[in-house]
Amino acid sequence: MKTAVAPLAHEVPPAAQGDVVAELAEIYIEKGTPAFMRTVLALFCGGFATFALLYCVQPMMPLLSHEYSINAAQSSLILSIATGMLAIGLLITGPISDRIGRKPVMVAALFAAALCTMASAMMPSWHGVLAMRALIGLSLSGLAAVAMTYLSEEIHPQHIGLAMGLYIGGNAIGGMSGRLITGVLIDFVSWHTAMLVIGGLALIAAAVFWKILPESRNFRARSLHPRSLLDGFTMHFRDAGLPLLFLEAFVLMGAFVTLFNYIGYRLLAEPYHMEQAFVGLLSVVYLSGIYSSAKIGSLADKLGRRKVLWSTIVLMLCGLALTMFTPLPLVIIGMLIFTFGFFGAHSVASSWIGRRATKAKGQASSLYLFSYYAGSSIAGTAGGVFWHLGGWNGIVLFIGALLVVALLVALKLAKLPPLPGSGATI
Repeated sequence: MKTAVAPLAHEVPPAAQGDVVAELAEIYIEKGTPAFMRTVLALFCGGFATFALLYCVQPMMPLLSHEYSINAAQSSLILSIATGMLAIGLLITGPISDRIGRKPVMVAALFAAALCTMASAMMPSWHGVLAMRALIGLSLSGLAAVAMTYLSEEIHPQHIGLAMGLYIGGNAIGGMSGRLITGVLIDFVSWHTAMLVIGGLALIAAAVFWKILPESRNFRARSLHPRSLLDGFTMHFRDAGLPLLFLEAFVLMGAFVTLFNYIGYRLLAEPYHMEQAFVGLLSVVYLSGIYSSAKIGSLADKLGRRKVLWSTIVLMLCGLALTMFTPLPLVIIGMLIFTFGFFGAHSVASSWIGRRATKAKGQASSLYLFSYYAGSSIAGTAGGVFWHLGGWNGIVLFIGALLVVALLVALKLAKLPPLPGSGATI
C-alpha cells in the first residue's frame, strides 16, 4: 500500500494552484467564523483573569499595612514581587511553550494562578502571602508570554491586529475590574474573602478558556536544548526590527505606569484635595484603552502598523500635555487621551512582534513582555525622583522624554523594509 504524498508547489498544475493556496489559507482562523469568536473570547477571558489577579491587591495595601504592622514600602511587595516573578517567568515559559505547545501552557498557568490566589487568602503569615504572590506572578507568565504567540500563529495575518486588540482589551478590563472589585469588597468583608472571590472568578475564567480555545493547528515544536534557546534569543536581537519593538515596550509601559503612579499624589494635594476613593475611581479611564486596543488594532490591519504606531504616541503626548493644566476636567480628558493612545500603541507593537519574528515566536513574545514589565518597574520607580525634584512638571518632563524616545523608535520602525512575504501592512 503506497502512502499519499502531497505534491510540491512546482509540481501542481497551474489550473490547480489556486485550490492549493485556498487549502493552505484554511489553516488560519478567519474573522467572522465561530473559531475566531471562540478564540478572541477565550483570550479575552485569559487576559481579564491575568490582570485582575495581578492588580487586585493594590487597594488592599493600606489595610495590609495595618493588619501586619508593616510600612507602605513593605506592603507594596504584594504587587512588586508578583510583577517581578512574572518578568522572570516570561523568559522561561515562552521557550517551554515552543517545546510542548501553546494551549497546555496557558491553561496550566491560569488554573495555577487562580488556585494560588485562593491559597494566599488562607496563609497565616505575611511571608506566606508573599510566597503565594510570587507563585502567582510566575504562573501568570505562562499566559502573558504565550497568548500573543498563539494569536500570531493561529489568526489570519489580515485580522491579527483586531484579535490582539481584543485580547489587550481584556487585559485592560481585568486590571480595572480587579482594582474596583477588591476596592469595594474590602469595605464590607475581609481582604481574605475578597481574595477568595477574585480567585473564584479567575477559576471560572480558566475553565472557560480551557473549554473554548481552539487547539493549535500551526504550532511546530522546537528543541529546548540550551544552545537552541541561546540561538533563538540571539537571532531576535540580530533582527533589524525586533530590538526596536522591545525598546518600544519598555518606554511605553514606563511612561504609562509613571503617570498613574503619581497622578494620585497630585490630585490629593492642593488645589484639588480630592478624596482617595474618588482618585481610585479614576481607573475607569481604562475604558478608553479597552476601546482603543481593538479599534487601533483593526485600523493597523488596514493602514499598516508603520503608519499607526507613531500616531498613537503623538496622542499620548497630547494627553500628557493636557494634564499640565489646572482645571480638573482638562486633567481627566488628558488622562483619557493618554490611556487611549497607550493601549492603541501597545496593541500595534505587540501584534507586530508576531509578524516580525519568523522563528521562536514564543521567545520573541517573552522578550517583548519582559521589556514591558521591566519598563513598568524601572521607569515607574525612577519617576519618583522627578516627582520629588519638580512635582508634576518633573513627571511630565520625565514621561515626555520617554515618549520622545518612543516616537523616534516608531519612526525608525516605519522606515524598515518589510520582511519577504509580509505585505505592506506590517
